[in-house]
Amino acid sequence: MEAKLYVGNLSYRTTEDDLRTLFSQAGTVTSVALIKDRETGRSKGFAFVEMENQADAQKAIDMLNGTEFQERSLKVNTARAREERGTGAPEGRRGGYHRSGGRGNRS
Repeated sequence: MEAKLYVGNLSYRTTEDDLRTLFSQAGTVTSVALIKDRETGRSKGFAFVEMENQADAQKAIDMLNGTEFQERSLKVNTARAREERGTGAPEGRRGGYHRSGGRGNRS
């Protein structure tokens, strides 16, 4: 079963090929998705790497988390499923900022 990893604190010049080469040291890489800004096409500094199995994913975490890559200290951990990343805001309020009480209104 494939295992997806979150890779953060990447240099903006890092490419998907760079990540594939780096993570292949730990096992078989099945996919790499470097996250880019929709408007500029510039890297947002993080990516998702899928490893062939959980053992390879754990090996990649152990080998690469906290190591220097392109002058940056990598953050590598198991990616969380989308539904686990909620904002904590009530339904209908997601994605926006809501101020309640206390400090007055900007009108």
